Amino acid sequence: MHIVVVQVKVKPGVENAARFEEAIIANHRATRTEPGNVRFDVLKEKEVAADDDAPTSYVLYEVYNSAEDFAAHQRTAHYLVFKEDVTDLMAEPRRPAFYDSVVPEPWQ
Repeated sequence: MHIVVVQVKVKPGVENAARFEEAIIANHRATRTEPGNVRFDVLKEKEVAADDDAPTSYVLYEVYNSAEDFAAHQRTAHYLVFKEDVTDLMAEPRRPAFYDSVVPEPWQ
C-alpha cells in the first residue's frame, strides 16, 4: 500500500474553511471512484481556542494500491481542479509525507 498524509493549513476565516471543505469534498468523492484508491479521509483539527487569526488545520489521509496509482490520481481532472481551486486558500504550502502500512496488511 502507498499512503500519503497531507498537512493542510487554510487561511483564517470561516469562509476560507467553507470553500476549502467544498473543494476537498468534491475531490474526495471523485477520488473514491478511482480504481487505485483504497481510502481517503479528510480530518479537521478541533478548535483549541477561538482565534479568528489562526489558520484552519486539516489532515488528508489517503491510501492507494501503489505509488503509480497515487501518481495517476494527481493527473486526474478532479485533482487538478481541486488544486487550482484551493491555491489561494492556503496559509502555507501543503505538506505531504509518504508511508508504508504496517497493519493492517493487506488492506481489504
